[in-house]
Amino acid sequence: MLLTITTKRYPATDLGYLLHKHPAKVQTVELTAGSAHIFYPEATDNSCTAALLLDIDPVRLVRRNGSGSDFALEQYVNDRPYVASSFMSAAIAQAYSSAMNGRCKDKPHLTDEAIPFEINLAVLPVKGGEPLLRQFFEPLGYEVKVQSYQLDEQYPEWGQSRYFNVTLRHTLPLKTILSQLYILIPVCDNDKHYFVGGHEIEKLMEKGQGWLDTHPLKELITRRYLRNIAPLAKEALGMIMKDEILPAEEKQPKEKVRLHDLRLQTVRDILLELNVSTVADMGCGEGKLLRLLMEKPVFKKVLGMDVSYHSLEIASDKLKIERLPEMQRARIQLVQGSLTYRDKRLSGFDAGVLVEVIEHLDLPRLAALEKVVFEYARPRHVLITTVNAEYNVKYETLGSGSFRHSDHRFEWTRAEFEDWGNRVAEQFGYIVSYRPLGETDEILGGPGQLAIFKR
Repeated sequence: MLLTITTKRYPATDLGYLLHKHPAKVQTVELTAGSAHIFYPEATDNSCTAALLLDIDPVRLVRRNGSGSDFALEQYVNDRPYVASSFMSAAIAQAYSSAMNGRCKDKPHLTDEAIPFEINLAVLPVKGGEPLLRQFFEPLGYEVKVQSYQLDEQYPEWGQSRYFNVTLRHTLPLKTILSQLYILIPVCDNDKHYFVGGHEIEKLMEKGQGWLDTHPLKELITRRYLRNIAPLAKEALGMIMKDEILPAEEKQPKEKVRLHDLRLQTVRDILLELNVSTVADMGCGEGKLLRLLMEKPVFKKVLGMDVSYHSLEIASDKLKIERLPEMQRARIQLVQGSLTYRDKRLSGFDAGVLVEVIEHLDLPRLAALEKVVFEYARPRHVLITTVNAEYNVKYETLGSGSFRHSDHRFEWTRAEFEDWGNRVAEQFGYIVSYRPLGETDEILGGPGQLAIFKR
């Protein structure tokens, strides 16, 4: 797999600054199933080319993915080591992370400059052929040149293969080109080498910002990028198309902020009001609240704890912890642990946060959590959110006596939550107040509820 980026803008060697890769060196980045080598076939003031060569190890690929196909030999007989696929996207994200995120230490003015580039992708698989390939790139303003191959020259009647050598020309900031390639390479292939979950929606929103929402094939791109997983695609398209201008007869009220996002924003805003500088997110999940907190420099130390190691891996990926500057990385820590066991790592924080955590515990284990949080960790402030069971009648698809989530062990009314909170506050020396979360019904309250403990 080979990707080359060429520019003839004088001095062309500025490409080395943009990519954070010195033209005089060959550099290697380790990937999950191989290596990516970066080198410069030419580097002069008049023309400079950076090459990204992927060396995928078939043995490591088999060990990583195993066999899950109806074709028993697919793990040994496949095109993955030889074509531009999601492995190339992963390599772009790792090898050119600074450039894709718009960072250039020595020449920062270059990151937003539209520069003429020529991109060459060797052996790009396209499910849908050349017409679809052009429909992906040409609406974005690319000049597209395509070289196709026969399946077998000895048997021309078999027709053309789905593999192409592709040359793209455009004048854009490099960060925009890399972001578009990151999305569209696996979309062309219509496959990915890794698990696709909710965190992929955030990547799509981030890398597609400024161009995806206006692309005529945004729906197809979204579905393919998310491996045609219907719930994920529906959620992503709802976010992409929420601001789309509709005809007057079709206009609808502006989409409301999702309840989960509202919870996180409310918790973040309260922490800012409380003027705390260190926060422990106890049950951080995939790190959405951590990301909001890291955006605010006033939070000097942020800890994320979760019982799920997989969730912590996703959080680390979302936060890009490995690529953060040293001072930023020192602010954040992810740890695996359970809130039913005493943990010294939770001690010494100004605030502790439990967002939609308590309802996932069996009631007999809740007493252990109370001691861990309020007696042993004992932050000055504790913020706890949970659902409001009274509001469940508003959900038409929710049967009587059903919970909103299959993993919920209980769901409390407002009175039940306040009874619990008042007892905990009295037992451990806190005072507590309560707020509704979300659009409030005069009789039923809000869909969520929040308790703020202070000592």
